[in-house]
Amino acid sequence: MVVFSVIDIAALIAGLAFYLFWVGTLLARIAGNLAECAAIVRTITSHAKLIGPGVEHINETGGVVAGALPLLYGMAEDIVAGATYQPAEPAPPEPARPASGSRRSRLLDSVGFAPRG
Repeated sequence: MVVFSVIDIAALIAGLAFYLFWVGTLLARIAGNLAECAAIVRTITSHAKLIGPGVEHINETGGVVAGALPLLYGMAEDIVAGATYQPAEPAPPEPARPASGSRRSRLLDSVGFAPRG
């Protein structure tokens, strides 16, 4: 019974050691990824410091353009309305006429009848 208790405790300690080693490996990998992310954030911050002063000018210019959009839209509609092609009304169709003139029956010719006239 004592031997089995010692083996059981040794297996428990070995399992915990393996688990702690596995968790330590995962945490080391996460720490490396976080360090890489911190470097990327520092790079973005340095780029933002350079761009920052120009953002106010960009926003001001965007506001001027946004204010002019309704006027530009109205002018564009006037141009399109004046330049749109309006086809002429089609002429009414003529009544259908036979292509060969008056028709003649061959039935009368087959019996030898010739109309007078």
